[in-house]
Amino acid sequence: MRVCVIGTGYVGLVTGACLAHVGHHVICVDNNEEKVKLMQSGQSPIFEPGLAEILKSAIATNRIEFTADLQAGVKHGQVLFIAVGTPALPTGESDTRYVEAVARGIGSHLNGEYKVIVNKSTVPIGSGDWVRMLVLDGYAEQHAAGASPVLAGVGAGSLSDRRATLPSEPQFDVVSNPEFLREGSAIYDTFNPDRIVLGSSSQKAIALMQELYTPIVNRQFAKDPTLAPVPVLVTDLSSAEMIKYAANAFLATKISFINEVANICDRVGADVVQVAKGIGLDSRIGNKFLQAGIGWGGSCFPKDVSALVHTADDYGYEAQLLKAAVSVNQRQRMILVEKLQQVLKILKGKTVGLLGLTFKPDTDDLRDAPALFLIEQLSRLGTKVKAYDPLVSQSGLRHGLSDVIVETDAERLADSCDALVLVTDWQQFQELNYSKMASLMNTPVMIDGRNFLDQALLEAAGFRYLGVGRS
Repeated sequence: MRVCVIGTGYVGLVTGACLAHVGHHVICVDNNEEKVKLMQSGQSPIFEPGLAEILKSAIATNRIEFTADLQAGVKHGQVLFIAVGTPALPTGESDTRYVEAVARGIGSHLNGEYKVIVNKSTVPIGSGDWVRMLVLDGYAEQHAAGASPVLAGVGAGSLSDRRATLPSEPQFDVVSNPEFLREGSAIYDTFNPDRIVLGSSSQKAIALMQELYTPIVNRQFAKDPTLAPVPVLVTDLSSAEMIKYAANAFLATKISFINEVANICDRVGADVVQVAKGIGLDSRIGNKFLQAGIGWGGSCFPKDVSALVHTADDYGYEAQLLKAAVSVNQRQRMILVEKLQQVLKILKGKTVGLLGLTFKPDTDDLRDAPALFLIEQLSRLGTKVKAYDPLVSQSGLRHGLSDVIVETDAERLADSCDALVLVTDWQQFQELNYSKMASLMNTPVMIDGRNFLDQALLEAAGFRYLGVGRS
């Protein structure tokens, strides 16, 4: 099938590359021409394990193209994915200006061929009908601008007036197809999804989307192709949009819950790692997202929970549980500062090293990373902050950070530090020479913000070890 993906961030580029990999002909559109040139040369503008290889293969087989020309993308695609960013505004609501611009742009380039326009971006509930309206507005504006003098004169009136003068409306449907990709595992998640959600009232659109996803539904590219087909849930537009928000809000709440338990464990002498294992064996609960630590961050959880809270407020409902989850998460980021104060007392004049900067391992994403909060708070208290991250330390991202010295290796990080704090649970951190690192420190203290390291190994190396919820 012919596919157009508009926006080449984490979601858009992974979606486009994977759909090309399964056999579709994909055009990816982005308004950043330098980024387009980079992708045309076979390079990925983002770090995602496995993405570079898939991109090169798709380019070699002519299954993927990159352009800044929206009109060319719209003309090409039977299915048009909107995959632009919807960052959070200070109010908590989503900034949908990029979705609006794309929807209007699509409308202005519709040419009579039936299209399925897919909301892949995480958008507020009710956006499906809103996007349809914007597409029609773009279509009306374009036709009014290029019409006869009589028709063009209508352009001074309302958009509804302009639409009324059009010979016919363009043929398209809007589908909500939320993504459930984890940064660092996005390629795997695309080919091995738990479910595919399609929201629309149009059977024609649903049928086309089901055809598009057939190779993935049938697990032709899955790790285990013998498994049953991927469940496809067909809903109305609003329910599909809500599923995305509800899923992320539930997972964020689950993390806040175990962090709340961890803080109680710290006070009563229990070990939250053992507690999490014990409750995780309950099939009703499950063991995922029960790792206590510094809390959640990144581009999805904070934004999506805030957006759902804002939506509830808009409709006269106070989402008390979600607000509490946010509050617990904000408080949790101070836990590591408090533990440093317990061990080192006065932090002014001390040097603290951070192991990890990204909000999670196997990504270069620093958006709402807990490390940034720690840097800000420690700097405020007069602490010299150093950091080492396997990816950031080797990339240009390090030059955009302030109030922190980014070291190129773990031993340079440890040198002259009064304490180390594990912030990101990179697998590489399991294999560091901690004996050597301890010998280079003023005081060998390790605050394990993810309960990730082997306490016995650290203590054998000479460290004083403190975890979260592990008195």
